[in-house]
Amino acid sequence: MKTQEINILNSFSHEGKGGNPAAVVLNGDNLTPQEMQNLAQKAGLSETAFVSSSSNAAFKLDFFTPTKQIAHCGHATVATFSYLKKMGLVKNETSSKETIDGIRKIYFDGTRAYMEQESPKFFQLTPDDKGAILEALNLKENDLLAEPEIVNTGNSFLIVHVNEQTLAVINPVLEIISEISARYNLIGFYVFAKSDDRLFDATTRMFGPYYGIEEESATGMAAGPLACYLDRYGDAPKTEYNISQGKYMKTPSPSHIHIKLDKNGDKINSLFAGGDAYVSDKITLNIDG
Repeated sequence: MKTQEINILNSFSHEGKGGNPAAVVLNGDNLTPQEMQNLAQKAGLSETAFVSSSSNAAFKLDFFTPTKQIAHCGHATVATFSYLKKMGLVKNETSSKETIDGIRKIYFDGTRAYMEQESPKFFQLTPDDKGAILEALNLKENDLLAEPEIVNTGNSFLIVHVNEQTLAVINPVLEIISEISARYNLIGFYVFAKSDDRLFDATTRMFGPYYGIEEESATGMAAGPLACYLDRYGDAPKTEYNISQGKYMKTPSPSHIHIKLDKNGDKINSLFAGGDAYVSDKITLNIDG
């Protein structure tokens, strides 16, 4: 029986704890897409990253949720490059990844690994969907502090602004979130509040049932869009944001996502999401379905 060793790293950890676990597989060249999907389903984590060789970048990364492949994943990228650095497979302070939709830069700053995201794109929802969004999150209209909006920096997320008391008690209807996510090609809903903790600009929760993720504790590809949203609509735009996630999960796993914006005046040219990661486990799984 063919088996595969899988490394588990918790990304975007906060003070050496918490974070979001991602599975990292180093020998992706030896696996078929179906085998990757099987392993991601068996690993049971929100994302698994498969590393293989690339003629265009330092490494090729394929990301799979338990149900399907996605173009990018923030915490699995941070997990992968932190592990590659730890294993001595990345010698310099810069690197790069090839994904199914392009090349992205990677760099290290101290213990943090940072991944590049694209310049943001903002999209409005149709008015008819507002009621469905409220129903999906079990909210009343006056719970919303702004109109929900889709932001994409490589993946699309619905950004929803509430206060922290409301954020803490959200009881999502996953079937409705999944339906809306399918309609707008969203990874999920990223619900945020201005943080009561001075260290952070926002506290968040991410629901992505359309991709088999009920809720996860750190989402780098969602924190980037949120930073762009805060830059556009906030009172004091800046170039760095600190995002907290995982605090209000059923099993809390506090995370810290650091975002750096590359701006030219008011325009965001690109951005980087970074954080720390640590090895939390190592498992062996059967490859066959």
